[in-house]
Amino acid sequence: MRRKASAGDIRSGKRDEMKSITIREIASVLQSAKTIAVVGASGNPSRDSYSITSFLLRHRYNVIPVNPNYDEILGLKCYPSLLDIAEDVDIVDVFRRPEDVPSVVEDAISKNAGMVWMQPGAFNAAAAERAEAAGLKVVADRCIKVDYISLLGS
Repeated sequence: MRRKASAGDIRSGKRDEMKSITIREIASVLQSAKTIAVVGASGNPSRDSYSITSFLLRHRYNVIPVNPNYDEILGLKCYPSLLDIAEDVDIVDVFRRPEDVPSVVEDAISKNAGMVWMQPGAFNAAAAERAEAAGLKVVADRCIKVDYISLLGS
C-alpha cells in the first residue's frame, strides 16, 4: 500500500501509480551528486538542454553530455549513449521525447545510476515505473535548474 502524500512530496505524471519523492530527498540528491549525464544535450545555445548543461557545469558538477549527433558540447566530450560512459553516473537528466525515454531508462538501470530526472516534456509513465521497480529514484516533469535554485540557492 502506498503512503499518503504529504506537502513535501513530489509526484508527477500518473500520480497514484508513482512512488513519491520528497523535496528533502531531491535536495539531498542534488547536494550529494557528483556526476550528471545530460541525455539529449544540445550544442545549440537556444535549447534548454544547453543552458541547463551550462548551469550544472557552473555549479561544479561533473557533467557528461549524451547525444550521438555531437562530438563535443561546451568543451566537453559528448557520448553517443549512457552505456559509452566509463564512469559512474549519479543523475541521468533526460531531455528526450517521451517515446524515447524507455531506452534511456534501460541504459540508466544498466549503468546503476541513482536517479532518472525527466525534464518537463520528457515524462513517460511506463519508463518511470520501470526505473522505480529497478530501484532508481525518479523525478519527473520538473526542471533540475529550477529545483536547484529553489532548494540550494543560485
